[in-house]
Amino acid sequence: MNLLASNHYSLIPSRWSISQESLYGSVLNLVREQIGPANEIYVPFIFALFHLILVGNLVGFIPYSFTVTSQFVLPIALSVSILIGVTIIGFQRHGIGFFALFIPSGAPLGLVPLLVVLELISYLARGLSLGLRLAGNMIAGHTLLKIISTFGWAAFISGSAVSIFGLFSFVLLLLFAVLELGIAMFQAYY
Repeated sequence: MNLLASNHYSLIPSRWSISQESLYGSVLNLVREQIGPANEIYVPFIFALFHLILVGNLVGFIPYSFTVTSQFVLPIALSVSILIGVTIIGFQRHGIGFFALFIPSGAPLGLVPLLVVLELISYLARGLSLGLRLAGNMIAGHTLLKIISTFGWAAFISGSAVSIFGLFSFVLLLLFAVLELGIAMFQAYY
């Protein structure tokens, strides 16, 4: 997508180029706020991951297409591989001190083994839950849109007084489609 945004050596940027640069700047600012300016090396990866999830979510709005993020395999594979990568980077940077992440400050010494186990489970579950949440939200949203559109079409072609409900359901479908579009973008951001 960024190759399409290139200006082809033009001095005046195109609208697409401006949108891509502002999106990249937003991701860069987000990384600076969350993990610090020293970790800007991860911006291209986070930017590519953002685009992968965003495009994967938005492709489902094209008729007769398939939302790849609504299958559990891709989101869970992404979340588990990122969790493994973050853990490896944590061990590379902090060594054995990485385990200090699992011990809350000021914890009594007797509770440390239990807290380490609980924090480790929480750490591992966080990576898995992000993938499950992405897939679950995409499945739920697209299923809801399918149900409302099927009901609206069936009511609309019935030819009776129920046809008014068909028009109402199409308005409801448009509102839910806008909501689903927002959720698709939010899932890529979060």
